[in-house]
Amino acid sequence: SQLCIKDLRFEEVPVRIYLPRAASAGNRRGVIFFHGGCGMFGSIKSYERICRNIARKADSVVVSVGYRLSPEHKYPAQTLDCLMATEHFLKTAGNYGVDPARIIVCGDSAGGTFAATVCQELVKRKDIPKIRAQVLIYPFLQALNFNLPSHQQNAFTAFLSRERTVRFILKYLNKDCSMKEAVLAGSHVPESMNLKYRKWINPDLIPEIFKLGYKLPLPSSFLPKVHEETKELLKTRLSPLIAEDAVVCLLPDTCLITCQHDVLRDDGLLYKKRLEDNNVKVNWYHMDNGFH
Repeated sequence: SQLCIKDLRFEEVPVRIYLPRAASAGNRRGVIFFHGGCGMFGSIKSYERICRNIARKADSVVVSVGYRLSPEHKYPAQTLDCLMATEHFLKTAGNYGVDPARIIVCGDSAGGTFAATVCQELVKRKDIPKIRAQVLIYPFLQALNFNLPSHQQNAFTAFLSRERTVRFILKYLNKDCSMKEAVLAGSHVPESMNLKYRKWINPDLIPEIFKLGYKLPLPSSFLPKVHEETKELLKTRLSPLIAEDAVVCLLPDTCLITCQHDVLRDDGLLYKKRLEDNNVKVNWYHMDNGFH
C-alpha cells in the first residue's frame, strides 16, 4: 500500500520500479539494484522483498534490473544489460520524480560485481549524470587469486565454498569446468601479471586480524592453454579490483559490506584499501558472524 510498483523496460532490459506513494517535497533519491546469483540465478521476483524494503525505509525510488542470465545469454550480456538500464535511468530520472544527482547503484555478490563494473565503465562519461555512490554487498571483485586468507578460512563454508565459487564462474562463462583445479591453483595467471598486480592483490595487504591460520600456498605452474581459455577472468569487467588508478580515483563514494564467513571477504577488504588509497570516501560495514 506504501508503494506503486510497475514492470517496465529500459531500452530492451526488463525492470521493476518501486515508487513511494507518499507525497514528497522534492525529487527523491534513486537506487538501481542488481541482484546476485553469479549471473546465472536470481530474478526481479526473488529480490522483491529486499527492493520493497529499500524503497520504503530509504524513501527512495528503486529500480530492480532483470538482466539476462547465463548460459542462455552468453557473457557479457549481463553486464551490458546492467549498463544499459543504468544509462537509461540516469537520463530519464526526472520522469520518475528522482533527482539525477542522487542516484546510487547497489548489488549483492555478482550484483555487487555489476555495480562496481558499471561505476568504472561510466566514470568518465560526460553526457550523463554522475552516479552518486555505489553500495557493494559482499561483492566478487577479482579472479586472479583464490588463495587469499578468506578463501582458505572459508573453503568449505556451506552455500559458497571455494571450489563452488570457481565452478560457478567457469559455468557463467560457458567454460569447461575441468579447468577448475588449475584456476584454484592460480595456473591461469602468467607470472608477469602476478607481479604487476601484487601491489593490489596480496595477502600482505589483509589486516592481521583476518589472517588467522593463513598458510602461503604452494607455487603453481603456469598453464598457457588454461590462460587462453579463461582470459575473461583477468579483465576488469570480471575483476574490477585490477582497474587502473586513473579509473579508481574517479569512483563515487562507496559503501562496502563484508562478512567474516565468506570466501569473498578479502575481495572487499582489498577493494576498500584501493579506494581509500585513491582518496575515495568509503563506509565499511563488517559482519563478524555474517556469511555469504
